[in-house]
Amino acid sequence: MMEYTHKPVLLEECLNGLNIHPGGIYVDGTLGRAGHSREIAGRLTTGRLIGIDRDKAALDAAPARLAGHMDKVTLVRGSFGQLPAILSSLGVEGADGMLFDLGVSSPQLDDGSRGFSYLQDAPLDMRMDQSAPLTARDVVNGWDQEELKRILWQYGEERYSGLIAAAIVRERERAPIETTGQLAQLIRDAMPAKAKREKQHPAKRSFQAIRIAVNDELGELERLLDSALDALKPGGRLAVISFHSLEDRLVKTAYAGWAKGCTCPPDFPVCVCGRKPRAKLVGRKPITAGERELAENPRARSAKLRVAEKL
Repeated sequence: MMEYTHKPVLLEECLNGLNIHPGGIYVDGTLGRAGHSREIAGRLTTGRLIGIDRDKAALDAAPARLAGHMDKVTLVRGSFGQLPAILSSLGVEGADGMLFDLGVSSPQLDDGSRGFSYLQDAPLDMRMDQSAPLTARDVVNGWDQEELKRILWQYGEERYSGLIAAAIVRERERAPIETTGQLAQLIRDAMPAKAKREKQHPAKRSFQAIRIAVNDELGELERLLDSALDALKPGGRLAVISFHSLEDRLVKTAYAGWAKGCTCPPDFPVCVCGRKPRAKLVGRKPITAGERELAENPRARSAKLRVAEKL
């Protein structure tokens, strides 16, 4: 029963941010455990919820988790970066609200066999879509040292990216790196002693970086932000939960651009670009989890929710 009592991150804040109307059309672009979806669907009468996920396991489990609401739900296997094509295929011209809970879902982390966790030994995989061709094993064993260093620094903000990339290349010259346990130990051994005394696991940042690369997570988010506003009806709201600074920066920048409108230099006496604001921010600062939620769900600690409303 844990799966049904699990409370998704920033649940009440998301529901309030979406400002749900019983007859509206809503998109949960990261279905996952369907916790957000279940609560959204429960607030609909004549409305419709479109649940999207690229993980087949999430979609297979969804009907049980959404029991009693499936008459209002359409499930789609796909990536939120394909949002315009998905909505077009369903005949949806505009949504009243869309939610995207970024990053890896709890079932993916908890299932050691998926290869996301540095705490459980498993084949190096990390694919959110298990039909996708690129795996973590391919990245670790096939990408050159400079590219490994780049992703570890850029996606994981790992200050020892050079040491770790060099250690990976040395190790794989002897034999391929096959498991998460091998990789986690290799990363630990490559780092200086002071880094091993930090609170977080030495492999945390590197595993995040490799996962982002395998799933093209930042590329998917950029594609979503390019199309999301056009997919909303006027007055419709976009809610995005991010879990690290790279994601949040992309969301914050996109929202600010939509809300600003005019791009003329500040010293121009009048606007000549003609650009008008396309959205307004619902709250100036990101919404974060309170102490009660953090006590119940430590994974919510890094979550930031930003909401924008289309004008």
